Amino acid sequence: MASVEGPTWSLRGIEQRSGRYPLRVEAPVLRAIELLVPGISSVTRYVRYYVLYAALGAHAADHDLDSAASLRVLRRSEVVLAAVSRLHDDPDAWPGMGHAVDEVRHSLDGDVLHTDAAARMEDADHPYSPRRSGFWSQYLGPSTVLVTAVNEGDVPRPGRHECPPEIAALFAPVLSAAGDDVLDGARLRMLAPLAMQAPERPEVPGMRGLFTATHDGLHDPQEWRPDDRRRRATFRMLGRAVVLHGGDAVLGWEEYARSAVAFGPEAENDPVLRGVANVLGWRGLLLRNYSVSAWRRLWAALVRSIGSHDGEADRSLDELRAWLVDPMPATSLRACLDELPDTMSGGHPAPAERQIMQDADRRDPVVNVRLLLIGGRRVGELSGEARTTFLGAQNDILNPLWVARLIDDFADRPVRDLAVRLVDDMLAQARRIALAETQPDANGRMKVFSRVHERGGRFYKTGDEGDGDIGTRLHQAGDFAQQLGLLARADDGTAFLKPLGAELLEVGE
Repeated sequence: MASVEGPTWSLRGIEQRSGRYPLRVEAPVLRAIELLVPGISSVTRYVRYYVLYAALGAHAADHDLDSAASLRVLRRSEVVLAAVSRLHDDPDAWPGMGHAVDEVRHSLDGDVLHTDAAARMEDADHPYSPRRSGFWSQYLGPSTVLVTAVNEGDVPRPGRHECPPEIAALFAPVLSAAGDDVLDGARLRMLAPLAMQAPERPEVPGMRGLFTATHDGLHDPQEWRPDDRRRRATFRMLGRAVVLHGGDAVLGWEEYARSAVAFGPEAENDPVLRGVANVLGWRGLLLRNYSVSAWRRLWAALVRSIGSHDGEADRSLDELRAWLVDPMPATSLRACLDELPDTMSGGHPAPAERQIMQDADRRDPVVNVRLLLIGGRRVGELSGEARTTFLGAQNDILNPLWVARLIDDFADRPVRDLAVRLVDDMLAQARRIALAETQPDANGRMKVFSRVHERGGRFYKTGDEGDGDIGTRLHQAGDFAQQLGLLARADDGTAFLKPLGAELLEVGE
């Protein structure tokens, strides 16, 4: 009897890995964010990191460094900044600490930094970053959009906007310190002005002009590219939202924008907001994000209800359906729709989503189904740029148009029938995405990017899913505006526009 082994060029079995966006509902929001907030990254709340790579690019050009030498200086500079932040920044103070402050602790001996050990990637026990080019890979996109630095050989090089002398002077001590294998406490104390929370910020004037698209306090549209003008429009929208609603309550920057733009008449009637480019695009984005977040939470809750890969407490399809069916009201979908808050008031979007989420458990499946139904209703209510942005590409699976059609199909059926359909479609969509992303690794072993798997008609998981909202980068934009002297917080936590912000953004006071 013959036996067959092989093929020898591939490993047996399937490797299961986590997928990033298992339902792929996030794309419309992410695309709109890239358009409306160009050059603002979600990875930092500090303006200072933006200019670090401009300084590194200028340093490499001035000293004619090749890629290897530039990379060495880059990684060492990043760990030096991390050590400075760890030693001098307050973790409880706004807005927190710098990158890699936890990772760099392995290379700190008291207040002595072993720079070479911290920056090393090969043979390192605790690399501060698994990426060869450190955090530059995360700032490359924003730096390219801002044209403060460009990428060559995986390291920064000077961009169209030259590194100002004050920025070069700010980072000169760090670049000098990066040449030493060990930095003692005295050297690190001398670098305290480079801490993220340092009171002096010489990078602010140049970055303020760049973010607001102004020269000498004036904005000339002809001098700036489309990305610059859209970024300015976002700061103008946020500044005006704070003028209108900053004193309402202690809210995050995004909530002020929702009050002014997503809901009510101000986006169309306010004399400033109605002249801000893409303001109705922001309305569509902010409203669509409610549906996207509802899908993410609904899927994460479904996955939490499934047992582990060893077969303990795995679930059948009927059990997964029952997970969503059981908490649903024993009424028709039409009756359920009649109980939803009004979605329009006076011809403008009413804050139905806020009403649903107020004092509610955001993880409650019923709450998130109600949010999806609100999104389906808005399909027929929004118009123009708001509707275009809200819908995104209309062939996206699980989008609001798809929900609107489900509402039509299930209106006179029990809402629990709709719950069955939602579970089936989430599982089918997750499977489609996993199959589309399946690929072989270098050894020929197939990699499946999914946390949910089926075996013998039963579902098990290899881990839980995240259910956080997709960030719109308005939190970062607000923090930057605060650091740039455009916005501020009062002692009671409410927000206000500073005179400089009123002048540069032309949004009134």
